[in-house]
Amino acid sequence: MIDWRERITADQAVCHGKACIRGTRIMVSVVLDNVAAGVSREEILASYPSLRPADIDAALVYSNAVNQ
Repeated sequence: MIDWRERITADQAVCHGKACIRGTRIMVSVVLDNVAAGVSREEILASYPSLRPADIDAALVYSNAVNQ
């Protein structure tokens, strides 16, 4: 299981403290919205070149962890 804490951060100085992919300003919610809309992993990665496949996995694990 991927440890989302290695890839996701929340910093009040970045995106108003929203959870973001570490080292980017890409909010986890943006990744999850794309997944929910049926956008393929390949399309998400092409749209956000700084993302890695493990970042998408971490966003999904994070979502599950905070929504339990």
